[in-house]
Amino acid sequence: MRERTHLDHSIRGYRELENGLADNIEMIKMAEAEGDQAIVTEAENAIFALRKLAEQRELESLLSGEADHNDCYMEINAGAGGTEAQDWAQMLLRMYIRWAEQHGYKAEFLDESRGEEAGIKSATIQITGPNAYGWLKTESGVHRLVRISPYDSNARRHTSFASASVTPVIDESTPIEILDKDLKIDTFRSSGAGGQHVNKTESAVRFTHIPTGIIVACQQERSQHKNRAKAMEMLRAKLYERELKRREDAIAVIESKKSEIAWGHQIRSYVLQPYQMVKDARTGVETSQADAVLNGDIDMFLQASLASRIKGHVEDEKS
Repeated sequence: MRERTHLDHSIRGYRELENGLADNIEMIKMAEAEGDQAIVTEAENAIFALRKLAEQRELESLLSGEADHNDCYMEINAGAGGTEAQDWAQMLLRMYIRWAEQHGYKAEFLDESRGEEAGIKSATIQITGPNAYGWLKTESGVHRLVRISPYDSNARRHTSFASASVTPVIDESTPIEILDKDLKIDTFRSSGAGGQHVNKTESAVRFTHIPTGIIVACQQERSQHKNRAKAMEMLRAKLYERELKRREDAIAVIESKKSEIAWGHQIRSYVLQPYQMVKDARTGVETSQADAVLNGDIDMFLQASLASRIKGHVEDEKS
């Protein structure tokens, strides 16, 4: 049903563009024959609007990867720097939750490790909505914040880092094999809100996949059994994403481009003092509306990342 809905949306969108363009061209011909300039102007404006819609459809056409239409897991980790970095990690998490809310997506907490004074050391959320993974997959990487720290009594400017990692949610039909001997399983007490049962029993679960070193944890549910099931889903998703990247690396000989968006590389800077600017290191897109960006207005960056892929595909075809 999900695939059918996607195909129906794509085909209907193309037909609307095709019919709208034909109708407005015919209207211009008729209006010019009758000397009605007002109708000509109206039809021309409609064609310009169709052009913008076509550009949006072109971006959406790139969301044709194997998992682009899936929901996604997003994991945020604070970098070195103690409270300042942990506060930045929480700000970054809030930015993505706001973005999800603005697009009618659902953001659900799966795991969270809070900082001692403020912020978070790490957190994992699941974002549910059409093309969630496709839109957010290029957000994986290191995000850099420059500001006057509210935790510095001398009001000095600090640079902080936080990492984002995006993984597609997959269903049980996806062939990912996980052997029991490859798993290390730990249980622990959940932290934060949740009631006496959650906090006093070892309901939280952490899986370590020994061959790859991948670690996932879940403390969302009251039941350890449910947390184990969710943690297994997350582990399968991370292994699936690892396989997708392995295939991409084998097919595309563009390592210089891929290294810019890989884990451990800075992808975007957020400067709040002495001036305000958010700039993407990969696409060069920037804005002085830093507050709006931190409140979830990141579409310009997501669209630019997809547009750069269009350009890359065209250049590959020419070569």
